[in-house]
Amino acid sequence: MPTYDAMLNTFATLFVTIDPVGLLPIFLAVTAGMKAAERRSVAIKSITIAFGLLIAFALAGSAILDTLGITIHSFKIAGGLLLFYIAFEMIFEKRQERHEKSSQKAMTKDDISNIAVFPMAIPMIAGPGAISATILLAENFGETWEGFGVLVLLIGAVMAVVLSVFLLAEYIDKVIGTTGRNILSRLMGVLLAALSVQFVVDGIKASL
Repeated sequence: MPTYDAMLNTFATLFVTIDPVGLLPIFLAVTAGMKAAERRSVAIKSITIAFGLLIAFALAGSAILDTLGITIHSFKIAGGLLLFYIAFEMIFEKRQERHEKSSQKAMTKDDISNIAVFPMAIPMIAGPGAISATILLAENFGETWEGFGVLVLLIGAVMAVVLSVFLLAEYIDKVIGTTGRNILSRLMGVLLAALSVQFVVDGIKASL
């Protein structure tokens, strides 16, 4: 059974990587003009797709790496660097700008039902950072089915938080405002930067 610290670290890593608060204005933008029921449908569908995708990578991520001849230690270093880049974007608002551009592209399409798939599920929720983090974390939990079950529950817990944010999007946006979103996004960026450095350090230690 994974330790409490390991579970807390896993939840924190996934939470700050996915960044539910940072996704809030994007969700509001891509669902602008929708009825409450339609917005709720987009939220549920996008979360379901992202959850399934992350579970798939948790299960088969290592096998894919083995097929490509990539060691988990090398992937930890590469994944850590990628997560650090995402943290850098969060701290300096670059990630928000990129997400807004993606959401604007999606809004030019007529097929609103596909918004749940793109850009919300992919790449907003289950983006490169979240997928990388999931593969790395699966190495710590996937040695037993009990550990993998805990990982699934933790991913589900993060997805539940994201879904709650989406369902309460309009209310939360009014409460925290632009300043609140900026503060939380930067704070989570700093936390993710520290976690990503730990991934790199662990990968280098294991390689040596």
